[in-house]
Amino acid sequence: MNLPTIIETKRDGGSHDSATIRELVNRFTSGEVPDYQMAAWLMAVFFRGLSPAETEDLTLAMRDSGRVLAWPEDPRPVVDKHSTGGVGDKVSLVLAPLLAALGFRVPMISGRGLGITGGTLDKLEAIPGFNTRLEPDQIVSQVQDIGLAIVGQTGQMVPADRRIYALRDVTATVASIPLITASILSKKLAEGLAALMMDVKFGAAAFMKTREEAAKLAASIIDLAERCGLPTTAILTTMDAPLGMAAGNWLEVKEAVRCLDCYGPEDLQSIAVECAAQLLVQTGKARSLPAARQKTLESLVSGEPRRRFDRMVAAQGGDLKEFKLRLSRETLAPVLMDVTTRDEGFITGTDARVIGEVVRDLGGGRTQQESAIDPAVGVDEIAKPGEPFGVGSVLARVHAHDEASAREAVERLRTAFDFQRDPFDPPPLIIGL
Repeated sequence: MNLPTIIETKRDGGSHDSATIRELVNRFTSGEVPDYQMAAWLMAVFFRGLSPAETEDLTLAMRDSGRVLAWPEDPRPVVDKHSTGGVGDKVSLVLAPLLAALGFRVPMISGRGLGITGGTLDKLEAIPGFNTRLEPDQIVSQVQDIGLAIVGQTGQMVPADRRIYALRDVTATVASIPLITASILSKKLAEGLAALMMDVKFGAAAFMKTREEAAKLAASIIDLAERCGLPTTAILTTMDAPLGMAAGNWLEVKEAVRCLDCYGPEDLQSIAVECAAQLLVQTGKARSLPAARQKTLESLVSGEPRRRFDRMVAAQGGDLKEFKLRLSRETLAPVLMDVTTRDEGFITGTDARVIGEVVRDLGGGRTQQESAIDPAVGVDEIAKPGEPFGVGSVLARVHAHDEASAREAVERLRTAFDFQRDPFDPPPLIIGL
């Protein structure tokens, strides 16, 4: 295999046959292809793209780099949801136990943070003792027992995507429709799903900046998923402002638990409910979306989703006693500092990109592949577009490991909010395709 020639071919706009892509993926997974050459190929793909056939070949090669889950006969459909990522996006932490309570099986293979967006695995690992690395047989056993598992790729489950995903994070090759499509679907096809729900985000802090780009990505995912035999639906959601009122790994876990306890932010709950409702209709468990939304809300109020979440924490090695003790604390960080206003009016914009960058620079995200993450740092009580404020109102709170970084974060966060004197109605959060 001549790696420089393969890189040159894609760099110059050429295409690869199925055998070439499969060999590239297999050799990279086995360690025969070094990171720097795969990074060069990913950059060539970022600029030149992949054809639909190449994207399918890459997806299937990545899926086949590990085991595909096999499920016993069971009336509960095997389903999952995937988000393209955004600042404060902790929907998976709410949705997976909610789906389990609604009578689904949810083997959610998730990823780590990319760029300024937090990863589901990084959030869960903020829970003391929580293990995100289960082997395939353990995943199946746990899902059959409690209805859900949220895990990462291992040496046995989509290992090619795990390695490529990490490279994309640190080589600025994230926002590529073919690479995003292949990454998402390789994991979802390995789960052995009956149905998939996609939350494709667009806006200032999303990989897709415009609604048109998001619709194109959604269409790419749906088309390829259908060709591979996986029924898929999608919604588009905005990511100009953070989702919820918290950004940072532990803070987002805490907020997700609040949502499961029925007093979380309205925007977070609305997306979780909509995703669940879409899957209920898609799998024939509800006749209409209004009926499905009502059924979902009734399940949330019952408390069963929160019980499922706690069972998952215990099943995956989490220390439930310590977890609940930490939930009762205002912060786990040494320093807590407010961002306050000097005027009054209404918030017209909350820049999720600025907030995501602040969280990353506080230590809550990665700038290099081997970077360690501080789960305690972040920003919460984030004011939302449309909210009124007065002089001295709190726009956000910074959780930091020292006063110097907290003060710097406070000053940067002042630039994240736009204001006006008159009332302001924010744009809709959820948009159809």
